[in-house]
Amino acid sequence: MLTESDFLLLKAKGISVEQIEEQLACFKKGFPYLSVQASASVEKGIRVIPENEQSIYLDTWTNYLKGDKTIVKFVPASGAASRMFKDLFEYVDSKETRLETPFLKTFFENIHRFAFYDQLQTVCVKNENQTIEELMAAAGYKKILKNLLYLQGLNYGQLPKGLLLFHRYSEGARTAMEEHLVEGALYACNTTNQIHIHFTVSSEHRELFCQTVEAKIKEYERQLGVSYRIDFSEQKPSTDTIAADSENQPFRENGKLVFRPGGHGALIENLNDISADVVFIKNIDNVVPDAFKLLTVHYKKLLAGVLVHCQQKIYEYLHRIDSGKYEHAELVEMVYFLQNELCIKNPETKMLEDAELALYIKSKLNRPLRVCGMVRNQGEPGGGPFLAVNSDGTISLQILESSQIDLKNPAMKQLFEQGTHFNPVDLVCTLRNYKGEKFDLTHYIDKNTGFISLKSKNGKELKALELPGLWNGSMSDWNTVFVEVPIETFNPVKTVNDLLRTEHQ
Repeated sequence: MLTESDFLLLKAKGISVEQIEEQLACFKKGFPYLSVQASASVEKGIRVIPENEQSIYLDTWTNYLKGDKTIVKFVPASGAASRMFKDLFEYVDSKETRLETPFLKTFFENIHRFAFYDQLQTVCVKNENQTIEELMAAAGYKKILKNLLYLQGLNYGQLPKGLLLFHRYSEGARTAMEEHLVEGALYACNTTNQIHIHFTVSSEHRELFCQTVEAKIKEYERQLGVSYRIDFSEQKPSTDTIAADSENQPFRENGKLVFRPGGHGALIENLNDISADVVFIKNIDNVVPDAFKLLTVHYKKLLAGVLVHCQQKIYEYLHRIDSGKYEHAELVEMVYFLQNELCIKNPETKMLEDAELALYIKSKLNRPLRVCGMVRNQGEPGGGPFLAVNSDGTISLQILESSQIDLKNPAMKQLFEQGTHFNPVDLVCTLRNYKGEKFDLTHYIDKNTGFISLKSKNGKELKALELPGLWNGSMSDWNTVFVEVPIETFNPVKTVNDLLRTEHQ
């Protein structure tokens, strides 16, 4: 099945024949749906921290930062911005000359409010010898959009979101990446006033990111009184997945195997390469201007405080188990912690002797920990919080996508539709165990939670395999705490017109 040139390609990518066989087997058998016990809610699985208790966790985080700790802000930033401009591309490619859709009307009626307006004005004058206003008066809407989207102008249709101007200030405009630099300084600064931010980027845009950092970093360090350590990584070629044809055989183009990026789940490898005590994870487009940062920073610190508070308890229990000096009542206390704080259920614990119970508790506690902010569901697409059944029969908190749930099953569909909260990708994680050793995050992936989709390449249909999502199956065997955060902390930019929302002005 594989040729000599195939083997050379696999070697270059760092992909084994066994991986290819596993992936092709996934195309043939598909992925099982997860068994869901319940949607997580404030009644079951999602913590709401009362205002009068929040200072406890905020102080916990402040005190933690006084220690010799390594804090990293991890920002997935490889996504291209092309989907932000889908409606604009469709209009440019059409024969229509009028502004027929509400989206287009909103865009042009408010064009002066976008942070990129001044730059767009400059390229329109340079390329068209007319201002934006003059072009609009002459119905030259497509000329304006071509200067926005294509290489002749700002090339926004091909740039990554992180390098687009998102917000306007009196002293100039900031890209989404710059907003992450500022935000990170407000909650992830260590005792030496250093902030470490790691961006995952695509290979074709890495140099542009580096140039932006080079041009801007000194000014932000001067303004904020900090020093930055900014680094980048790309999805590894070894995480690419093979494409399959309709017969579940390797898809080939001109005789060559076709591979596709494995999705954001591939970033677990990038995260695994980071050496840190605490890592904040947040998507590149979920940032706000300075006027709205206060609430975001407050809840980032709160989530981090909950994480440290929980971690300290876990470390205490694990050291006690290792010492062998524990009473039955202490083991019962640990089981209650598993059940009530981490929402891990296992009815069989009642059947275990103390020595077996201690081993079970240790196996469950000694793993990576994440605290995830959850917002009230407002109809946004994407994953949500659930109590799901694991392969070992235990029940734990999971972030699941709709594709992981059998929506043809009325009971499962009802659980999904009754979900009260949504995953905004607002995570704080610990990556070290109670001995200070780094976890190997690849050991905590549920490989049965990938996703198969139908794509086309040059007119031919192919099957694409996505790896378990970063905050879904790739963190399936982590310990998880869900905390409710306000919807105001979630301000993604999915379309260009989202930048017109109050939170981005």
